[in-house]
Amino acid sequence: MTRRDLETLLLTLESTPALLVHAAASFSPRQARVRPCRGGFSFVENVWHLADLEREGYGARIARILGEENPGLENFDGEQVARDRNYQDKDVARGIAAFKRARAANLDRLRRVAGAQWERPASQEGVGRVTLADIPRMMAEHDRSHGDEIADLLGLVRGEPRSDRPHGKSAVA
Repeated sequence: MTRRDLETLLLTLESTPALLVHAAASFSPRQARVRPCRGGFSFVENVWHLADLEREGYGARIARILGEENPGLENFDGEQVARDRNYQDKDVARGIAAFKRARAANLDRLRRVAGAQWERPASQEGVGRVTLADIPRMMAEHDRSHGDEIADLLGLVRGEPRSDRPHGKSAVA
């Protein structure tokens, strides 16, 4: 990945908190807790999932890849964490703020990575071999997945027909 490609990717990742703020303005407090009838997270659950994964998943993975030799990285069971932490009863604005802080810290750390550090390896449960360079790509894929889910939720609360986009479980976290 070239430095230009990386910076483009990091700028994309930097935009996600603003997209959440924009989406939040479209949900009433009740609507932010509506879950799709086919299963999945409500808006508030999406927000808190993103915040916790950013901190405890991606942040921890970045730190371990940079600080350890070929670490084994655990998967983040977002559905279990959502149940355990009762995301549905949490405050949307606080979740967005937590995500924004965690994302900024991760982007700052990634922007300081140089040269061969991008190729530092790890092994992630459910994925296999990854390098540090894979982490921001995985983050972007995960952001897109949740962005699609949030767009569908907006349609649901507005009474619009369901999108034909395939969903299901979000990208491997």
